[in-house]
Amino acid sequence: MAASERTGRTDFDPSVPHPARVYNYWLGGKDNFAADRMAAEKVIKLLPEIVAGMRANREFLVRTVRYLAGQGIRQFLDVGTGLPAPNNTHEVAQAIAPESRVVYVDNDPMVVVHAEALLRSSLEGRCVYIDSDMRDADFILKEASRTLDFSQPVALILHLVPDDAEAERIVTALAKRLAPGSYIAISHMTADFAPEAVLAAAKAYNDMAPVPVTARNHAQVSGLFGGRQLVEPGLVAVNRWPSDSGAGDPETIVGVYGGIARA
Repeated sequence: MAASERTGRTDFDPSVPHPARVYNYWLGGKDNFAADRMAAEKVIKLLPEIVAGMRANREFLVRTVRYLAGQGIRQFLDVGTGLPAPNNTHEVAQAIAPESRVVYVDNDPMVVVHAEALLRSSLEGRCVYIDSDMRDADFILKEASRTLDFSQPVALILHLVPDDAEAERIVTALAKRLAPGSYIAISHMTADFAPEAVLAAAKAYNDMAPVPVTARNHAQVSGLFGGRQLVEPGLVAVNRWPSDSGAGDPETIVGVYGGIARA
């Protein structure tokens, strides 16, 4: 049975958009409020391809976890996980290796509530949910160490790292405990392919939401890996990142970069 750690806020304000719930709306989910739908629709009007991009990002996560499990990874730290959706990290990993252990991190209490209600680990493995902001790396690593053995390889999965000034520090702080043989996977929104539309959509969203999103270019997203060696094909649009089952739609470019590096 899935375990949870109630370590952050115990309530939430449904009148304020939250990235996890907006993302849920773009994925076609129903776990969102009017404020989230309003923010999501405003972005869609400015950037209709955002829906395809976020769904491609979800498919990238699935291919990433399959790849990492195939490399022998049995421990996953999924930061900024969002609300439960089909093919969650532990479901994909445990389908390959039932003993896999997964720690999810998000700063929306609604994520934790839904995770408790909907997600179940395999009997051999374990799932834990931590309510925390990704900026609080020391707290996350302390809580995660109750489930994960950081002396052994861990896959660190990061979604949409915030704060231009602190982004590299956040990744470095979360990666500091990773043992040799670990991996870092990052997916991140970019304005490289449609700069005017993406920047306008990001501004519209940021005007409504307390947690801003940042569109980064290829060099900036690459920099988040801290010079670590990227797995082929490197940092590419998420639907062009291959796997054993192939990329989602390589003929279309979506505005999200994804890549995996050896830690």
